[in-house]
Amino acid sequence: MFKTVLMIEKALSDADVELVTTLHGEEKVSFVVLMQPRGKQDELLRALDDVALGHLDKAVHEHDEDEQPTLAGESLEHSLRHLRATGAEAVGQVVEEHPLDRLRAVVEETGADEVLVLTSPHFVEEFFHRDWASRARHQVGVPVLKLFASDS
Repeated sequence: MFKTVLMIEKALSDADVELVTTLHGEEKVSFVVLMQPRGKQDELLRALDDVALGHLDKAVHEHDEDEQPTLAGESLEHSLRHLRATGAEAVGQVVEEHPLDRLRAVVEETGADEVLVLTSPHFVEEFFHRDWASRARHQVGVPVLKLFASDS
């Protein structure tokens, strides 16, 4: 069985589930999902990304979206249910602080074969190589693949 650690920042859509569960063809996959909701510390970067993508209305109303911890937990549970519905094994946790430290620990604890980072585009972070995937590549010791989440 192929062991994958999947980092996400929002609930998986049907398209996201199909993408991550079909990457290895017919091989069975086991997922450990780490839900790392984007917090207040990323507010400026998100606003810059929204401007770069032409979503000025999102940049203006960024502070209106106050994600509660319960929403992150619900998004994680939704994602785990959808992964399990495909026949994959899936467990997970919400990671509030130090996501890369937790990622490294989970990779070591589970003997993961790879890390998938499923995220929306974050152009400013990517340009400066401060996004999760770029930073994780230097810390986890297994291949790290960055995928873009579906907007649906």
